[in-house]
Amino acid sequence: MASHVQPLSLGLPRIRIEPAEVRDFLPPFVQRAVEAGAQVLIETGYGSGMGFRDEDYASVSPFVKIVERARAYAADIVLVLRLSPDTLDLLRPGTTFLAMLHFPTHRQRAKRLKEIGVDAIALDLIVDDEGTRLVEDMKAVAWNGLDAAFKVLMRVQSDFHGLDRPPTRVTVLGAGMVGRHAVEAATKFGDRRRAKSLACEGIPGVEVTTLGRNMTWDEDYMRRRLRRTDLLVDATRRSDPSRPLIPHAWLEELPSHAVICDLAVDPYLQDEDPPAVRGIEGIPMGDIGNTAFSPDDPEWDALPPVVPTNNRRWVVSCYGWPGLRPVESMTHYGAQVEQLLKELIGRGGARFLRPTGSLLERALYRGSLAANYGMNVPYPGSGTTVGVWSSAALIVGMTIGLYALFRSRDCL
Repeated sequence: MASHVQPLSLGLPRIRIEPAEVRDFLPPFVQRAVEAGAQVLIETGYGSGMGFRDEDYASVSPFVKIVERARAYAADIVLVLRLSPDTLDLLRPGTTFLAMLHFPTHRQRAKRLKEIGVDAIALDLIVDDEGTRLVEDMKAVAWNGLDAAFKVLMRVQSDFHGLDRPPTRVTVLGAGMVGRHAVEAATKFGDRRRAKSLACEGIPGVEVTTLGRNMTWDEDYMRRRLRRTDLLVDATRRSDPSRPLIPHAWLEELPSHAVICDLAVDPYLQDEDPPAVRGIEGIPMGDIGNTAFSPDDPEWDALPPVVPTNNRRWVVSCYGWPGLRPVESMTHYGAQVEQLLKELIGRGGARFLRPTGSLLERALYRGSLAANYGMNVPYPGSGTTVGVWSSAALIVGMTIGLYALFRSRDCL
């Protein structure tokens, strides 16, 4: 265990992206961080989007200080759920930084963090020994997304309330954590109360077909499947973000009333080599403040010019589906991060993590930039690097981390 003359400082800066993104960790979480031994530096205005005041946080403990934004980013450990545009400019070398970093689809981000010298840990890559993510809210991703999708479908499908129409046909791409929740949410029309109400009206139910990636390569099959799809759900996690699962040309097969529900929300990144594309090619990407796009929405025309967009259908998409219910979301994330943060503070920061430590220490290490991109971080007292010190453990940790990419989803 590393020893410290002064307690580690934990910086909690605000997320500054779209105005509707108001999530911050809640006062009870801050109390647990203090109890774990941290001095907490909170950016002024933290939690204001959810109705909290600076006093609500400052009153938790004398070890909580309300500070300006730059000071929060200057802490020993910085924790924020999502990156703001200025985040990488404010981080300093040696900082332990935790956030949803999505290294597999943001390789340039990983490169920049490595260049800065930040000891980054991707919350979305923290997995246990079985490859199960420890920081996730996949249920909220699926249910919030399907709720939004059915709200649109009920408007645009002219015979939705017809008693003699066929069942609503839903095709779910992906059978991982999000996919499994999406199947359940789809069978309930995205909302249990809605399902009960429609059943009382005698409205036909939902037929769900789930497809793994071993089916999406078959163009003839996929085109036939899309012709029989009212609601297409992308709940996948791709190993190769440079190739779409559903090329845009195939979308011409969808019925005119069909809705595309984007739960994966992978970005278009033209600066990557090779460029990253969406799993369903040629659809807009939404955020918490703008989740639904009609075929004539201007967001279609704002996509990169190289992206085809001629086969347009209604799309619901949101980078941060759980954020539609912010307090519920942060209660959930706080409970998951609490024990991990306690372990990290106890170790003294990311550079002291061992790939053969405790269960939580191993999980944190697997989410680190060091584990995923081979940074040569000195191991305290060894005179060597982590990679040399325990190469076998490093390989096991990375293997489990890669395995998790195929088992889970990384949405916020």
